[in-house]
Amino acid sequence: MNLYIHNHKYHYEMENLTRAFYFADDVKVIHEYDEPKEPYILTSVAACVSVEARINGFVDVQCAPIGGDDELTMARLLYAVLSRATGRELPWGILTGVRPVKLFSTLVQQDGEEAAKHYFRDTLLVSEEKTALAAQVAANQHAIIARSGKRSFSLYVSIPFCPTRCNYCSFVSQSIEKAKKLIDDYLPLLLYEISYTADLAKDLDLRLESVYIGGGTPTTLSAEQLDALLTEIETDFDLTRCAEFTVEAGRPDTVTREKLFALKRHAVTRISINPQTFSDAVLETIGRKHTAQQTLDAFRLARELGFDNINMDLIAGLTSDTPESFRRTIDTVRALDPESVTVHTLAVKRSARVNAADATREHGYTAEMLDYAARELTDGGWQPYYLYRQSKMLSNLENVGWAKPGCFSPYNVYIMEETHSILACGAGAVTKLRDTASNHLERIFNFKFPYEYISRFDELIARKDRVKTFYEEYNG
Repeated sequence: MNLYIHNHKYHYEMENLTRAFYFADDVKVIHEYDEPKEPYILTSVAACVSVEARINGFVDVQCAPIGGDDELTMARLLYAVLSRATGRELPWGILTGVRPVKLFSTLVQQDGEEAAKHYFRDTLLVSEEKTALAAQVAANQHAIIARSGKRSFSLYVSIPFCPTRCNYCSFVSQSIEKAKKLIDDYLPLLLYEISYTADLAKDLDLRLESVYIGGGTPTTLSAEQLDALLTEIETDFDLTRCAEFTVEAGRPDTVTREKLFALKRHAVTRISINPQTFSDAVLETIGRKHTAQQTLDAFRLARELGFDNINMDLIAGLTSDTPESFRRTIDTVRALDPESVTVHTLAVKRSARVNAADATREHGYTAEMLDYAARELTDGGWQPYYLYRQSKMLSNLENVGWAKPGCFSPYNVYIMEETHSILACGAGAVTKLRDTASNHLERIFNFKFPYEYISRFDELIARKDRVKTFYEEYNG
């Protein structure tokens, strides 16, 4: 699909909206051209805001007067044209951003909830169902957001190693077979970065609200390595106001009694044990080298050892999964009764091995999967409390975190709604600094790959000094 851009700067938004309709196609954005080549979409701001499409015999031209919000006008025109061309409507309308709930909450603060719902439905063309979901999530996370203040921050620690790489994964994580030798060099540097970051936080009188150790799979570390990591965090940071300390024990094949004991000896309050699916056939297809039974065993072991706040991640739309097998997964999770369940929609990323065309062909029923999950989880007492979206998600859907009342994860809310700074350590981690007065956001990127993190560590530490100067400039 050729997307032509004429005399406007809205190419990013128009590209994302086009991709939402033409998920499996290669969308080429073209700024300089003589004559458009079919199939094409031509977006223009000239005598009017216009969208012209010629796609496999379908022809349509729409235009509207210039003035006001031309970007919004163009998006609505493009949506109308592509909806007619494909015979589809998108559940999130013209919204292409990651954080629809953040936008909804802003609208509520400005004009009230009913006005926000009206704007979502009538202006942004969001479905009634997704508008209601955004409103429910916004209401459920309100109390957590209210606890976040000017000096609040959260800590993220990256362990970028996994037992194997799943076919849908786009994270910069290293399979342990290839990168195990790096851990001995990586971990001491990570501990130093944590200590350095803690000193910055102390000097700035920042208040730690939550800790999240993710990856990758943190439990690829040994029990002794986990103990060293957790000891460093507890020694360096004041945890007296910390409402949550999560460790992703995401891959059941990495969970052992010794590792869970190591977590239990420290300040960890929440863990994730992530099946993604309870179908062994699907697990094999996606490249996860564990069985459904191993997930059950890991979960029961965690319960036996006293973990009373466990999350489980699921993915709708996995290769070879079906509505029937997905329903069995949801039913199994209901029977286990974890405190929280995160239901992801498969997002097909450029660096993942799963193919977009195959995903589209096999999983036109992803919405059916999410509908079943929402019904069953609601009936079981879970509530949606955070939500985010990604590009190239099947059926233009979303990821939703569900939890029992009292078990909403503060970190998940803080990172998605961008309420305060996140100080991040480790390879691939991104520190996100927020000025609460102006809502200005600034990012500090760590090197992505473990070998790069190790070889260029001094440069990375020097970047961290921006944390101090940022607070002096914006929050001093």
